[in-house]
Amino acid sequence: MSRIFITGMGLISAIGDSVEENRISLQHGRSGIGDIQFYQTAHAGKLPSAEVKYSTEELNKKIFGRRNPTITRTSLLALHAAGEAIEDSGLTKEAIHSPDTALVGATTVGGMCLTDELYHDANAKGGGTPYLSSYDYASVTMAMQERFGISGEISTINTACSSSANSILYGARLIRHGFARRVIVGGAESLAKFTINGFNALNILSSKPCAPFDRDRSGLNLGEGAAFLVLEREEDLKGKKSYAILSGFGNKNDAYHPSSNSPEGLGPFLSMKEALESSGLNERDINYINAHGTGTENNDETESRAMIRLFEKVPPFSSTKSFTGHTLGAAGAVEAVYSILSLVHQELYPSLSFQNPIPETGLIPVLQFIKKPMQHIMSNSFGFGGNCSTLIFSKT
Repeated sequence: MSRIFITGMGLISAIGDSVEENRISLQHGRSGIGDIQFYQTAHAGKLPSAEVKYSTEELNKKIFGRRNPTITRTSLLALHAAGEAIEDSGLTKEAIHSPDTALVGATTVGGMCLTDELYHDANAKGGGTPYLSSYDYASVTMAMQERFGISGEISTINTACSSSANSILYGARLIRHGFARRVIVGGAESLAKFTINGFNALNILSSKPCAPFDRDRSGLNLGEGAAFLVLEREEDLKGKKSYAILSGFGNKNDAYHPSSNSPEGLGPFLSMKEALESSGLNERDINYINAHGTGTENNDETESRAMIRLFEKVPPFSSTKSFTGHTLGAAGAVEAVYSILSLVHQELYPSLSFQNPIPETGLIPVLQFIKKPMQHIMSNSFGFGGNCSTLIFSKT
């Protein structure tokens, strides 16, 4: 079976508008979590978030050179990151336009970041509104399809917070089963009233920067951003650069609760176990885990329990959500890029704001930037509804 390589990466988040800018922020412990500036909400100044440091108008100008009010912020973030990934991979126009090139996008908010605009525009006109075409989830993927001229398989995935991890998983399956030779995979998410009000209703948003795996954690911070990767078959590399091998993946459903994992972390345990089995590795081979690590009471304890159950000795782990906030549908791809950066540069990025371990598990994450020889890295993404996904990246 053909091995699958990552040949391109693109990223925009609260800590940088390129892969390299994100890496520099991770190395220097610079978090992007702070007061809300760019979207209107009654929670500004009360609930910190991790915003991309550009207004929507500035993003429009960066990508289109003009104002385009009906294209969503989510789509703009996706176009930025996907453009960087395509350029980084060196894909030719011929390859991009080939029916052998697929696109798998992911998001949870999609065009719902323009809900207010759609509502007011429809009421004002009493008829159709151009905002309607950009409202659904698929509009983000379709914006990329149109922008880059992709004619192969096109899909959009929404499995909550595991969405873009599943886009990577699905892209790999398209290649393995002969439906594509290369796939552009990833996800995008923008901050919106829809999400901040929904998560606030669940009482899981923190009024201070999140502290994953800390005894006194008080919830998550929402973030926004986009990350895309280019997956290619080994036989198509022809001497081109590659960052890592996607050596394993797993997806299981906890089937316990709409917004919580089971107390013993069964879904996370099974997804990590399946990823190991699919990679042919054993638990001692994993050198680092980029944990889901949301900073919520339920996730951090159940993920810890799952790691303790699977690993005789839990490897170094941390949560980069302490830098970017929880980017929801984009999180799996954002953290896949961070995992690959760790592997390529042999370096680990810390969990910020940690003070004391959870008494029931006693695990302590990586607390400072360190260099470490590594061959295999695991990245976890767990979504509402119990959808749990794990990716394993290996050194080339």
